[in-house]
Amino acid sequence: MATTVGAQPTWYLFRNSGETRPRASLRTNVVTTVLSVWFTLGLFLDAYAHANFPQLESFFTPWHAVFYSGFAATAGWILWTVWTHVRHGRRGVAAVPAGYGMTMVALPVFAVSGGIDLVWHEVIGIETTTDIFFSPSHLGLIGSMVVILTSPLRAAWADPDLPARPSLRALLPSVLTLSFAASLVLLFLTYGNALLFSSRNVVAMFSSVRDNGPGTLATRIVLTNLVLLAPLLVIARRWHLPFGTATIAYTIAALISAVLMGFELITLPLAIVVAGVLVDLLAVWLRPSADRRAAFWIFGAAAPLVTWAVYLGAASLVEGALPAVVEFWTGMPVIVALLGWTLAALMLPNAIIAGESTGSERAAATSG
Repeated sequence: MATTVGAQPTWYLFRNSGETRPRASLRTNVVTTVLSVWFTLGLFLDAYAHANFPQLESFFTPWHAVFYSGFAATAGWILWTVWTHVRHGRRGVAAVPAGYGMTMVALPVFAVSGGIDLVWHEVIGIETTTDIFFSPSHLGLIGSMVVILTSPLRAAWADPDLPARPSLRALLPSVLTLSFAASLVLLFLTYGNALLFSSRNVVAMFSSVRDNGPGTLATRIVLTNLVLLAPLLVIARRWHLPFGTATIAYTIAALISAVLMGFELITLPLAIVVAGVLVDLLAVWLRPSADRRAAFWIFGAAAPLVTWAVYLGAASLVEGALPAVVEFWTGMPVIVALLGWTLAALMLPNAIIAGESTGSERAAATSG
């Protein structure tokens, strides 16, 4: 029969550096995910307002209300969860569920950054162009927000009972929150987002060598590819990718891109969603994972190749012509494939045999 610590049985706890930590329950992660999505969609709404209604700019807006109320709900839920463990007799760090330690730091950072943002806007004014992505208060908000969002991912990473081949349903809180976190990164790299071009722009920019167009488009593709690929490799390094992971991640990235353009330019975001489905099929075929290094590396190269071939193909199909400079549209998918392979090799230089390193990785994740 299980002994108890406070009101919780020992199977509910596990050790990290000599002390027991409560494991985040599925309910905790699901509620955190739902509230975090509200939180993030509030920021999407604010981004839409900034991009499309500059004449209404003010700190006190309905979209800021949605955004900050989402934070308040998320913070309230996480603090209530910790308080529940305190009531059961746990104190300090030992009351914080595994994976939520960094979150407890990020919550006050976000609150302070929000206060600074209010003062910043009242004193300096409201940013309406690219400078909005460089404001220190905004960077504090987005950095802490990413940490808060990915709490379910860290909790799942530390969960010893989650199988190596989880279903999408079991891993959905992790997939959703990591995908939304990646979309926030893409939002703050708007000046490097390749999904914000029209099909006509893509074909025209790769049809000339006389201006900065090809370099601009190529640079944006490289940056956007990094944001799309990295979350997939992170999940594949810990688990076998459940089918649907890439589709969800790509769809959320496409959503924030469509929002920023007022849903006027949707051809390339839709192409990215299609590419996500193809990348999911690719993952089913290759089965990339930490114990299959070759498959992991090949996936790192093949996923970008497929993604950007679809992107360029969709732009060309809509315009009825391929870009005039053959080297650009044939070489660009190869470049991102090589960069994807490099990223995969850096993330997994050696194959991890099942059971050998997962304990240390979980301990590292649990410390957060």
